[in-house]
Amino acid sequence: MRLADFILRDMEVILEEWEAFAAVQLPASKHMDSVALRDHARQILQAVAKDISTSESREAQTAKSLGRAPLLIGAPETAAQTHALLRARSGFDINQLAAEYRALRASVLRLWGDDSPSESTHLDDIIRFNEAIDQALAESVAFFSAEVDQARNLFLGMLGHDLRNPLQTIQMTASYLAALNAGAKVSDAAGLLTKSGHDMHALLDDLLDFNRTTLGLGINITPSDVDLSQLCASALDQLRAANPGRKIDLEVNGDTCGSWDSQRLKQLLGNLVRNAIKYGAPDAPVCVDLKGDAARVVLEVRNSGSVIEPSDLDQIFNPLKRGSDNENKREADGSIGLGLYIAREIAKGHGGSIEARSDETETVFAVKLPRSCPTP
Repeated sequence: MRLADFILRDMEVILEEWEAFAAVQLPASKHMDSVALRDHARQILQAVAKDISTSESREAQTAKSLGRAPLLIGAPETAAQTHALLRARSGFDINQLAAEYRALRASVLRLWGDDSPSESTHLDDIIRFNEAIDQALAESVAFFSAEVDQARNLFLGMLGHDLRNPLQTIQMTASYLAALNAGAKVSDAAGLLTKSGHDMHALLDDLLDFNRTTLGLGINITPSDVDLSQLCASALDQLRAANPGRKIDLEVNGDTCGSWDSQRLKQLLGNLVRNAIKYGAPDAPVCVDLKGDAARVVLEVRNSGSVIEPSDLDQIFNPLKRGSDNENKREADGSIGLGLYIAREIAKGHGGSIEARSDETETVFAVKLPRSCPTP
């Protein structure tokens, strides 16, 4: 018997084995009934049987084995895609999802082999079956991953938003304690709260912006006339107050006026300077240089310290990446590795760019900004 005919004839037996395997995928399956355990399995098998019975070229078979079968524009979700979404929402992990297809493949081929004499087994049916299962698995994994990413991003967005209210209360309490003039101990405690609140606010800003970019919303840019030298001077005053004992210098050359989003550039500068403070030599100053020419303004943040390895420089602006030399420092200060990524996204939102270089003398992050943002 050909494999497609066997699948359709013995569908119930195959589904019973699918259900039995799904039932032991704990803890997600603990409270699932038979209908939920079999979710879309029948439709997946029907699609596989139809696929095996349909003639196709060798090129199409190869593409399918790689999970690259063409999808019809405007077509509804496949059974495998819908199955993946429902499994993700039921609490399955991606390993359990893949294991279902592995078990299904083994189950169908074993049952078919038991039913058919070995001499009547068609090799082409086995090849086509494996290709169809591979395609269904690829569709499932892609949709499962997208669903998990979407849920994570929504959670991060809500978390970042909800943390702002208690953070504001902490910052107001710190300001109140500082105004009491109740002695050195209270003032020191208030200063520590202020610094921690300032750092947490910056982390939340980065988290929310990361969330926007991963949801495809991008970084909001609202340009206005800005003198970048004045903006930097004001931002660096706040950073000096939040980091007493650290020397932060500013040098300005040329025209530094343009049309930019002042709050975003303040965020960019803060991320770069905080990064330099964290990972630079503690006894050396952080230097901020502004240089303006006819077409653009270049902002550079420099610090002395350990050399960043070329392999780390290649990925330093990627989200949630950590350089090997700074791993222990990042773990100690609780960094989640978003600051440089957000800085890059802000630069890109202004039509500019950012690059990093590092040697035994210094590490430099250079931001190049055109004098006006591109029109959306």
